[in-house]
Amino acid sequence: MSDATSGPRSPGQGSSPSGSGTLPPEQQEAVDDLAERQGIAADDVEVVRVQDVTWRDGSLGCAEPGRMYTQALVEGRRIVLAAGGAEFEYHSGGSRAPFLCENPTQ
Repeated sequence: MSDATSGPRSPGQGSSPSGSGTLPPEQQEAVDDLAERQGIAADDVEVVRVQDVTWRDGSLGCAEPGRMYTQALVEGRRIVLAAGGAEFEYHSGGSRAPFLCENPTQ
């Protein structure tokens, strides 16, 4: 697993719901999703860190008990967001868009 990390971004820095900000599309998608889930403005979501990772399997670091996953390394990202005093992990990889991982396993 790689630990390449981009610097933190302050709230509102490119976090407009219209997608016209300066965040890369993958990060903007995660910000917009979290804002919608939390019922807040995208400007109130902060990108804490983004890491390039190599997931161990097709679960993308978010395995669910009883499910089977492709046994192959998958290049992807871990996007950590903050809102309302809590942090949230979004995972992506392969062709899968970022998704909220409530119980990270990797």
